[in-house]
Amino acid sequence: MAGVDANVREHIESDPFCETLGIELVALEPGHSQTELTITESLLNFHGTPHGGAIYSLADAAFAAASNSHGQTAVALETNISYLEAVETGETLTATATETHDGGRTAEYEIEVTDESDSRIATFRGRVYRLR
Repeated sequence: MAGVDANVREHIESDPFCETLGIELVALEPGHSQTELTITESLLNFHGTPHGGAIYSLADAAFAAASNSHGQTAVALETNISYLEAVETGETLTATATETHDGGRTAEYEIEVTDESDSRIATFRGRVYRLR
């Protein structure tokens, strides 16, 4: 299997929103990616737990990286997330995206968000449309 083109990886890594939140791309292969985010106090909600938007953004970043890893622009058609557990401040979360269906113009991805002990804390699914 061929790897991801260096220009594609550089383009994905240049995401300003991910940089603002502190989301890092740690692995990228065609149809697969991993992103990480350390939960800081600035990412907490008024309950003192990680804001759902931060966890969603981590999963969405992995989704975007995996779906665009083929070098063809892919845009989201739909996404959903299920939150399973809360985590503590200081914990690093990992989102692992896997391509589960490639229909040519559309594709589907499943993203698992896990904590440092590899327990699943959220499940995200998304579908993309690939532009020509």
